[in-house]
Amino acid sequence: MLLHCLVELIVSGAFPENSTLPNEAELTERFSVSRTSLREAMQYLSALGMVRSRTRAGTTVLPRENWNYLDPIVLDVMLSVGADDAFYASLIDARQLLEPAAAAQAAANANARQLYHISRAFENMVEANARDTEDWSRADLDFHTAIINASGNWVYRQFATAIRAALLASFRLTNRASQSHEQAISTHQDVLEAIRMRRPDAARQAMERLIGVARSEMTDALSRVRKPSDSVEK
Repeated sequence: MLLHCLVELIVSGAFPENSTLPNEAELTERFSVSRTSLREAMQYLSALGMVRSRTRAGTTVLPRENWNYLDPIVLDVMLSVGADDAFYASLIDARQLLEPAAAAQAAANANARQLYHISRAFENMVEANARDTEDWSRADLDFHTAIINASGNWVYRQFATAIRAALLASFRLTNRASQSHEQAISTHQDVLEAIRMRRPDAARQAMERLIGVARSEMTDALSRVRKPSDSVEK
């Protein structure tokens, strides 16, 4: 798909920030597409904040701070080419702001069905054999998503849906870190019990502790990922 290819070239740095893209004739020949298809792709890239086209100046790749990272294509490419530390740090920062509030609202507002979904996700985490399995990561994602859905806040829900792939990728990364299966179960259970007991303040505090642990694990996991390349450079 043309759009996906162009996004990948920009995200990977093959088309660097502030660089000028090849002209229309070169791009249509390179990708074997029509001018109409290329122009439609460029309009989408412009809407994503990835490029800017100007008469005579050509099409320029904009700096990353302008990009719409929540777009499914951009997010997919970011994760496939290897997101950097800043990407995951920003994700944790957003979770630190959103999830404690969502947990508090879930404690106050969740109905019986929503409580069941949170509890079932937790049970799936307990049943997972270890933290570094795909079953654990998906159950972990379901647990957090169920709490956000139970908050009753549609903005939180939309945000969780938009970043679902990024959340799963971050869980896969942190779940390879040092915290034991038993410790992780305990921290998640604190959140669950506070929501079950209808204690918003306790739910907020428990989720703050859980996200704090996730931040620490993320730092540890990313340092481990960097070590092989660091040793090669030395």
